[in-house]
Amino acid sequence: MLRLRTERGLTQRQLAEPAYTAAYVSTLEAGRVRPSDAALRHLAERLGSSPDELATGRSPRAATELRMGLTDARRTLATGAARDAADAFAALLDRARHLALPAEQATALLGLGDCALESGELATARQRFEEAERLLADEPLPRRVPAIRGRATAHLLAGELRYSCYLLESALDELNAAGLHDPDALLLLYTAAIAPYMDMGAHARAAQAAELALALAPRVADPVLVAGMHRGVARTLIAEGRTAEADASLAKAQELYQQLHIHTELAHCHWMRGYVHAQDGDLPRAEEELRTARSMLASKRAALFTVQVEVELADVLRRRGKTDEARELLRPLLATPDPSRAESAAAGQDGAAGQDGAAGQDGAAGPAPEPAGGLTAERGAVHAGGAHRLLGLIAEERGDLEAAEEHYCAALSLLERSGAAGDLADLCRLLGDLLRRTGRVEAALDAYRTGLGHRAAPGTTTLGPAPAGPPTPH
Repeated sequence: MLRLRTERGLTQRQLAEPAYTAAYVSTLEAGRVRPSDAALRHLAERLGSSPDELATGRSPRAATELRMGLTDARRTLATGAARDAADAFAALLDRARHLALPAEQATALLGLGDCALESGELATARQRFEEAERLLADEPLPRRVPAIRGRATAHLLAGELRYSCYLLESALDELNAAGLHDPDALLLLYTAAIAPYMDMGAHARAAQAAELALALAPRVADPVLVAGMHRGVARTLIAEGRTAEADASLAKAQELYQQLHIHTELAHCHWMRGYVHAQDGDLPRAEEELRTARSMLASKRAALFTVQVEVELADVLRRRGKTDEARELLRPLLATPDPSRAESAAAGQDGAAGQDGAAGQDGAAGPAPEPAGGLTAERGAVHAGGAHRLLGLIAEERGDLEAAEEHYCAALSLLERSGAAGDLADLCRLLGDLLRRTGRVEAALDAYRTGLGHRAAPGTTTLGPAPAGPPTPH
């Protein structure tokens, strides 16, 4: 009040009259009393302001400008410029805190979390999503769903598949049990659940989530959510051998991402189309799509996603007979060898770079900056296991059975920790076959039994009851 009155050249009496006194204005400006709603309206009208600006110190334009800035930062992230977007979101977060706007603070934190996911800083991403969730603690659950989805994704990328499922299923149970039929929130949760379900081998549950997501899609207006749904559904179609339908679903997602100029998600479509072609046996097209995805992600410094694509590209290269190129692509990705290989003489040759596994674990758990690239037990564990599996296959093909066994055991440790049942079963078969060929029949039987145990009842052995179904809309 004092600032605005001074700027307008008014005396306290001129501001107060005819309804109030100069003494009353003086006590307000000194902060000794709070104005009534009627007084606030009178004073705001005399000052050419708004009651909200006088009550909060925010100009009517401040919140609008902040929201516009958040939209611009989200567009920057969509282009794949995660570092630039993170700088913008951080500045906007400071501004939202200064203006005491909790909803805008939460939006900025969600943006920072998504930036950290894209650059592979998983601990930072989890922290940002948790902060956003705390800010929205008193809001209805649908408002908190994006933060929950973000946390679940960060745990998924770290290889914590069960906990990722737990977060998503708990939110679905709460949302559905309460009869909160929010199509956007439900679609986001069901779509996000598909990836951890698939990695855990819970294909039936993934297919159910995809079916429910498809049913929700016509009631969702946000094209980003719809495109993400098509990408997620494609994974279940691939698992069922319906590769043509999977490719068509990915084409729909790709078209939407192109229209929206969302660079990173477009790269993910190329990535998954490469996987579809690989499953269909069209290895030249698979290699082309995966190289495109790798180039797009690397150009935007999406470090973790880039190395994950490189593992799948290496698999295609090996299958095409380009074994040396595959091996050279894989070896730098394992920035920290698995702890089970820390004392092995071959670790420095077939793993990566001369640090022991314990150091890698401590570094990931502490406050030190997260690595810019590379796969570890805490960062991309499923793909780290895949890289060791491929290096084991390559070593076995060149007759180095000792190195092959070391890689298979390293992969087994990583995949058991993450709970990736389907990959585990395949790995146990490979390890069992190798042990049997080298005359260790009992050890081979143990490996086969381990694999069978993980595949005994896909979708039921590692997860609790399925979440409640969505309520029927009125």
